[in-house]
Amino acid sequence: MQDPDQNRPAQPASEALQRVVKVRRDYNTWVASETLEDYALRFTPRSARRWTDWRVANTAFGAAAFLVLEAVGATLLVDHGFINAFWAIMATGLIILLAGWPISVYAARHGLDMDLLTRGAGFGYIGSTITSLIYASFTFIFFALEAAVMAYALELAFDIPPAWGYLICALVVVPLVTHGVTIISRLQLITQPLWLLMLIVPFVYVFKEHPHILRDLAGYAGQDGAHQGFDLLSFGSAMTVGIALITQMGEQADYLRFMPEAKPGHKARWLAAVFVGGPGWVIPGVLKMLGGALLAYLAISYSVPVDRALDPNQMYLVAWETIFPRQSWAIAAVAVFVVVSQLKINVTNAYAGSLAWSNFFARVTHSHPGRVVWVVFNAVIALLLMELNLFQALGKVLGLYSNIAIAWIMAVVADLVVNKPMGWSPKGIEFKRAYLYDVNPVGVGAMGLASLVSVLAYVGWLGELAQAFSAVIAMVVAFATSPLIAWATKGRYYLARAPLTQTHVGRPPFVHEPDMDEAGPPLSKVIRLRVLHKCTVCEREYEADDVAHCPAYQGFICSLCCSLDARCQDLCKPEARWAEQWRGLGRRLMPAFVWRRMDTELGQFMLIMLVLGPLLAGVFGLVYQQQLRDLDVLDLTSTGAAADMLRAAFTKVFAALLLVVGVVAWWVVLTHKSRQVAQEESNRQTHLLVREIESHRVTDEKLQQAKQTAEQANQAKSRYITTISHELRTPLNGILGYAQLLDEDNALPEHVKHGVGVIKRGGDHLLSLIEGTLDIARIESGKLTLDVKPVRLGELLKQITGLIEHEAKAKHLRFVADIDPALPEAVRADERRVRQILIYVLGNAVKFTSTGQVTFKVRYAREIAQIDISDTGPGIAQEELDKVFEPFARGSSAAGNSASGTGLGLTISKMLTDLMGGEMQVQSKLGLGTNFRIRLFLPQVRAAEALRAVPRGQRTGYVGERRRIWVVDNEEADRGLLVRILEPLGFEVTPLASGLECLAHLRACPPQLMPHALFMDLAMPGLDGWATLRAIRVSALSEAPAAIVSANAFDKALDNDVGITPDDFIVKPVRVPDLLDWLGRKLALQWIEVERVLAPDATVQASANDEAASPTLPSVTALRSLEDQIHAGYIRGVHKALDQIAAAEPQCEAFVQRLRTMARQFQLDAMAALLKESLLQAQSGVGSGV
Repeated sequence: MQDPDQNRPAQPASEALQRVVKVRRDYNTWVASETLEDYALRFTPRSARRWTDWRVANTAFGAAAFLVLEAVGATLLVDHGFINAFWAIMATGLIILLAGWPISVYAARHGLDMDLLTRGAGFGYIGSTITSLIYASFTFIFFALEAAVMAYALELAFDIPPAWGYLICALVVVPLVTHGVTIISRLQLITQPLWLLMLIVPFVYVFKEHPHILRDLAGYAGQDGAHQGFDLLSFGSAMTVGIALITQMGEQADYLRFMPEAKPGHKARWLAAVFVGGPGWVIPGVLKMLGGALLAYLAISYSVPVDRALDPNQMYLVAWETIFPRQSWAIAAVAVFVVVSQLKINVTNAYAGSLAWSNFFARVTHSHPGRVVWVVFNAVIALLLMELNLFQALGKVLGLYSNIAIAWIMAVVADLVVNKPMGWSPKGIEFKRAYLYDVNPVGVGAMGLASLVSVLAYVGWLGELAQAFSAVIAMVVAFATSPLIAWATKGRYYLARAPLTQTHVGRPPFVHEPDMDEAGPPLSKVIRLRVLHKCTVCEREYEADDVAHCPAYQGFICSLCCSLDARCQDLCKPEARWAEQWRGLGRRLMPAFVWRRMDTELGQFMLIMLVLGPLLAGVFGLVYQQQLRDLDVLDLTSTGAAADMLRAAFTKVFAALLLVVGVVAWWVVLTHKSRQVAQEESNRQTHLLVREIESHRVTDEKLQQAKQTAEQANQAKSRYITTISHELRTPLNGILGYAQLLDEDNALPEHVKHGVGVIKRGGDHLLSLIEGTLDIARIESGKLTLDVKPVRLGELLKQITGLIEHEAKAKHLRFVADIDPALPEAVRADERRVRQILIYVLGNAVKFTSTGQVTFKVRYAREIAQIDISDTGPGIAQEELDKVFEPFARGSSAAGNSASGTGLGLTISKMLTDLMGGEMQVQSKLGLGTNFRIRLFLPQVRAAEALRAVPRGQRTGYVGERRRIWVVDNEEADRGLLVRILEPLGFEVTPLASGLECLAHLRACPPQLMPHALFMDLAMPGLDGWATLRAIRVSALSEAPAAIVSANAFDKALDNDVGITPDDFIVKPVRVPDLLDWLGRKLALQWIEVERVLAPDATVQASANDEAASPTLPSVTALRSLEDQIHAGYIRGVHKALDQIAAAEPQCEAFVQRLRTMARQFQLDAMAALLKESLLQAQSGVGSGV
């Protein structure tokens, strides 16, 4: 299915079209159900042509059952004698046969009913409403005629009064037609054999009983006995009545649209089916008319009154009486035959009428309640006409009607057989409103001119001969005029705009599109695929032939929604509207100064009256002339006086109606003008709105581009950080890993352990920078997840205060911890992230505060923890408060110049607080200090759910059998590190250099030597860690638990299909406790632990010494040399300077030891502050080293 806007034709940039807001159209059940609707207003899709060609032909052929054919034949026999009636019937049949063939072929080929066919064959979208009305009137007239015949049969058989018979005949048809061609096809299929049998048998017996009846019939000279031989006038009058039956071809086309496409190699079969279902009905039709004439003659010969002999019931009753000896049996047979015949034709009349009315009112009112409604409407009109005893005036009704009907049909035929082959009409049939002119002068002009001339001839104004051949005149004039108008206009009024090409409708490039210069190919050669498009209004899917592009809705629209839309104002074809066509005609025919006066409200009113006045007068004149003819037939003694009275009555009625028409016309003109003014104002406002929307669209596109650029830059930054992190973690893994191993070796000398401590702390500092940068990248990319679990809040806060209090004492700061005693024992939180937030903020407070105190206040209420961290530091300028949470932002305060840091701590803290659903606020006054307020949602849980942290001793081994550990890593240093960590603890470690090597060892390893656990790196050449684990799981090579040991920190939060959880992901650099904790959990190990040997707390000793007595300070020169090293951040230079002071000034050992301790912990800010105080003391003569 194609997206509605995907292949929309591009509009010029300067063109600001009015767009209509899309309102989804929901059709009622009658319209939405295609079984009920039967594609009343659009072409029949290929998916609906599911019957065989002969099934469709049989359904259409069933229409030949109508008994009006017999009545017409009998009427022609009585009025014009057998010779004239015979040749008129034969000529009529030939004309209908020839005219019906192209109509049938095009209807079957393109899947179009008669109305849609008329649209594209020279009449235009609105012009075909005239023919729809003609066609609809044909259906209800013949519905009434056929139902009247059926009602007479019911009266004959059951003594049912005609009024009730009419009602029964009308109502019984409705339920058979509501479900469209589906039920009608079954009805025709079931009744066809019975109908044919009951049609033929009576004639067999009639010829058997009356072997010379044809000879006697040939000599019948009519009711008046004046038509013994061939008479041209009688022949013409009889043919005029018979040609009215040509409109039956429309009903055949309504069925033939369901004809499946012709298959290769079966075209002859397909054409035969089209012939039988199309013009083929004429063959039995001609025979039935001749049979009606024969039966009427037989009835008259039996002394049946002529008016009764014209009734098909009486005809067939006489015939069936030759078969059955009892009249009751004959009456029953006649009743069955008539009911079957009339049901077969009246379901067709009602069905075709519902299609015609649907098309007519859909274009006039832009609404469609459903084809079922028009089935009932058509039946009601026919019922009313039956009450007027229309059957008795059969000859006059069909004679007048045939002139207009033949003009319409022959205009269509001329377009199909002349205009299209000559290239004056586009190939194929375009039926959609979006592409047609409202009025095409080719068909409308040809039909109008032919109808006018033939009606004038029919009423006798052109002479007696022309009156007799009025239908022939209509046929010839229409057939000749249509090509002339098409040639004169060069076919410009067929298409208002070019239909969508392949690229527009999204057809595949290999689907054949018919060339406009070739003869119109059948649908089977046009397209082989059912390309579906969604209508942007009703949101249903339709085949490509049934959709058009709508500039008002900016998408595809189906032909049904297009026909019913009243809001678009034909935006797709503004020059093709009938109002514009009318104005264009006026400008061409009238001088400019005259047209300017005519193109006003008064001029429009005058034009309407100039059209309606003569039209109304013509109708009254025709009726008046017909009534005068009836007066002559009555042979009244005072015909002149009666004519004067009739003329006076008609004149008064005409004047009254003309006044009413004038008032209505003026009201219509004023209403149209007000609507036009409102529409113009709406268009202006819409134009301005569209321009504003377009401006906003351009702005939005620029913003989106800027956003996309920023996102790309952010992604590039994240990729860079990830790559750098991996590259830094890999060497750090070796540095920190071996530092941890050496730090736990109690046999090392003190100075070596001191160096190891420096290495370890330096690595930890670098690792904290990497982790901070990665945390920001994770949060910004949405990949950071919280590990929420029960936490003992009191213990967590105690650990944090102990750490921060130690740092505060080193800077001679007072640390106040005001913790709410009513804190819950356990809460649900991510312990690591809460610790990270508080340490960052508290650490900043201690770092930037030189004198005074740092306050840590915690309160808890309604599951919200409110934490206030305040200090007496230099404060933050008001203009810098908004930037304090930006990455790498450093304040410009005095303390900031000597305080080290990356500028990421507050940024990460703020991001983590927001991620946890909390908030962080900052208030500060320059020179007075800063206060951070943090609010975190920490719901209380039962204390039993939170595990108490138990300090572990140094692990030296485990209890039980020796466990086998395989380490898979392509870096030899990383493999060696894990071997050095695990082997001293009693593990049997097997290092492997790649995933492929691991798989090979697993396949070759005996079961008793299989590993108990696997440590797997990710980024390995050949086969990465994920693929290796996947292969192990798929092949069931090992059931040992596996952990990822990788520097790809971002992969920790990713979903995977090998069962690795975040707890199974150990990020390099490896922390030995984390590694051993994982092994203990997975292998259920019982560790052997010894108490750790704790080094004396130098800081505490220093503090104690500081409290006992002030240390002796070095000389000012030594202090300044030490200050240069500290400001440079060169730790090795600091230690070298301290070594020089210790050698040159032994009395300053306490001072040197204190600074050594701070240097080992990388407390450069505290060292700088202490050194500043020491310089002031030394310069003022307080220290001994001045």
